[in-house]
Amino acid sequence: MQFDTQLLPRINATSRRENGKQYYVDAKGNRFPSVTTILNATKPQADRDRLLNWKARVGTEEATRISTNASRRGTQTHKQIERYLLGQNPVCLEASLPYWESIKPILQEINTVRLVEGSVFHYDLSYSGKVDCIATYQGIPCICEWKTADKPKGSIEHLYEHPLQLTAYIGAANEYYRDYGIQLNHALLVVAIPKMSAEVFWFEPTVIKNYWEQWEKRVAEYWQRKSWG
Repeated sequence: MQFDTQLLPRINATSRRENGKQYYVDAKGNRFPSVTTILNATKPQADRDRLLNWKARVGTEEATRISTNASRRGTQTHKQIERYLLGQNPVCLEASLPYWESIKPILQEINTVRLVEGSVFHYDLSYSGKVDCIATYQGIPCICEWKTADKPKGSIEHLYEHPLQLTAYIGAANEYYRDYGIQLNHALLVVAIPKMSAEVFWFEPTVIKNYWEQWEKRVAEYWQRKSWG
């Protein structure tokens, strides 16, 4: 499929990991925590307990195996999607093929690709991240996020903090690319599932606004904790 590609200029940024936390550094040396670093540092206790309970239930070794496999398949599937959106006609690795077949029909509704796997910075709120994609879905400009799972999520409640992650990216993209006519207020989250059609979660502006208010509080909490040392 031929996409209408109008790519935005990429930010020259490098990724660094320090003490298990991820940061992005721009060309001028500005170093900001990633969205996921902020979310992890300010994670509600209920979410922390849920993760600990899961590890206790399946065992540490099994939990590590599941997490490693999920990370690997996610990385492979992301690379496959990236090549496809950039028109590179990829040959899919066997391990990620079930996820690719699940998500490909959704990708055929993506157009006007502006950014693929690009860094974004919000200088006012001091955070950074890497966006999966900025494009249009069914004609509406949006931030896109690709996920993989072994079974359907079923509802937004089971996406946990992914909607906050998407909203943070919207804020950073809108701020950084303002001069390029970027003004996003919709988000698309697609979950690829083997032997099933991918799940599509679409977020409208009123929902995004609510998540943005939550995100601003999490960022403020993060920097407040940092100031406490």
